[in-house]
Amino acid sequence: MSETPDIQTRKRKHLEVCLEGPVAYTRLTTGLERYRLRYRALPEMALQDVDLSTEFLGKPLRAPFLIGAMTGGEAHGARINRALAQAAEQLGVGMMLGSQRVMLERPQARASFQVREVAPTTLLIGNLGLVQLNKGYGLAQLEQAVAEVGADALALHLNPLQEALQAGGDTDFTGLLDKLTALLPKLPFPVILKEVGHGIGREVAERLAPLPWAALDVAGAGGTSWARVEELVHHGRILHPELVEMGIPTAEALVECRQVLPQRPLIASGGIRTGTDAAKALALGAQMVAVARPLLEPALQGPEAVVGWLENFLHELRIALFVMGARTPAEALGRVEKV
Repeated sequence: MSETPDIQTRKRKHLEVCLEGPVAYTRLTTGLERYRLRYRALPEMALQDVDLSTEFLGKPLRAPFLIGAMTGGEAHGARINRALAQAAEQLGVGMMLGSQRVMLERPQARASFQVREVAPTTLLIGNLGLVQLNKGYGLAQLEQAVAEVGADALALHLNPLQEALQAGGDTDFTGLLDKLTALLPKLPFPVILKEVGHGIGREVAERLAPLPWAALDVAGAGGTSWARVEELVHHGRILHPELVEMGIPTAEALVECRQVLPQRPLIASGGIRTGTDAAKALALGAQMVAVARPLLEPALQGPEAVVGWLENFLHELRIALFVMGARTPAEALGRVEKV
């Protein structure tokens, strides 16, 4: 279970590349642009009647929004995570931590994930790679990841393409479904299954359907390509231009997963950049939306900048629902058409 010696250096380079590098897909889009919201000229409501509040994983939220997984375990991790957590607490939205593997294996990195002090009531979600179940991780490590940060739930991420392009990446994904099937009933907290930005499609959703997870984050393609991030981190350039563009666009992943899992909670992430994007995701069947990279630079500026970004995003979401005639996020479902 030992980490590669340069894990904290790699985390730092991830952050630098995400801030400065061309990490977005260049050809693949989220697909959300192929949908338009059904505009209603007579909404028969006031803007103030729109209620964004919802409940997710048993906790009340003031909006169907999660700050997506970003960082931790490197120099700026604590500063970024505390700013994000303070903003989440102030606005009543949820937050997912970056991968905690470095924290579990290098105790000196733990402080960068500790945000409960500034976010005592926030829905906080821990995060580990599912492939670590093939590297010696089990029930104890998953419970430790949640307990040590006081999280309410745990996300297990799927990232085969990222691992394949990462120097020394963990690329043995065999038997993980069986391990997950055995572990999930034993965990005393909700579990989210997610991709990292290359999408979950119909085939995977069908295999995951019988399992007792709490929510599925489709994490589609069209935003940040973590395959591009890895190539830029380790080579300083893109060596495999076709591979780094692989993935299932967010809208497509969301539609496919909703068809397979009509009653299960879905999170839409991957290139969600505006409140209108979020409204489209809700209309296509998501219960929640998550945003990560656009919040990175504001987080370095401080919690006030994060709050400002989020307030603008949620204001746009509120207006979009208003002109759709939707009083709540749930009422947005189906109020969209393909163009």
